[in-house]
Amino acid sequence: MNKVIEQIHAHRSIRKFQKKDIENSVLSEILEAATMASSSGNMQSYSIIVTKDQGMKSQMFESHFKQSMLMDAPIFLTFCADFNRMRRWLQISNAANNFDNYMSFMISSIDAILASQNAALAAESLGLGLCYMGTTLASAKDIGEVLELPQNVVPIVGFALGYPDEAPELRKRLPLKGIIHHEKYQRYCDDDIREIYREKEEQGLDRYKSLNLNEIHNLAQIYTQVKYTEESHIMYSESLLQYLKDQNFLTGNSLV
Repeated sequence: MNKVIEQIHAHRSIRKFQKKDIENSVLSEILEAATMASSSGNMQSYSIIVTKDQGMKSQMFESHFKQSMLMDAPIFLTFCADFNRMRRWLQISNAANNFDNYMSFMISSIDAILASQNAALAAESLGLGLCYMGTTLASAKDIGEVLELPQNVVPIVGFALGYPDEAPELRKRLPLKGIIHHEKYQRYCDDDIREIYREKEEQGLDRYKSLNLNEIHNLAQIYTQVKYTEESHIMYSESLLQYLKDQNFLTGNSLV
């Protein structure tokens, strides 16, 4: 196993950080690595916001569901879908001012996510740890207001970054046979599904044993009745769609 693959296999989310600043040279190396990610048309339709100030982080604390790693890590990185910069360039270059539609949002979101993973890999290779926070997209509007994002900019992913102060166990991933399909999609029978999720369910239930589960009997029910309810996903969906409209991503002849 080469060093890159070995590092990828060693990934785990870090939620406790040393009280140690990240050197500017190290941060610059991570950010430059992020910008080397693939992007659609090499447009790099994303922006990265580096937040160190505790006051700024405290303004995002509620929006990030009061997760302590936001405040404990020396740096929080927010990766934004950004066609504001591109559209300004088009405008001053007397070119068509496109990219105000849902497809553009998807393109820039993918660009931002690819850049974030490059940054994550670079950070871990330099001895740092991180924890992605899905609350970035769930609270996009509120976080966007704190970061003063202009139109055509939407926060997509973010992670707390610092030197690890813990070494959590690796979490089970689904087996390759549950993810990889050759030539075309292979349909699963019920027994296949049970086997694919067997180890993940055993470990997952152990993680949530401290919760008062009452009538919840398995990991699937934890996912749908505790962590990701239908009501919350509908609420976040409606909020995000409205924010995309406000941010000028669903104007013109958009189908959404």
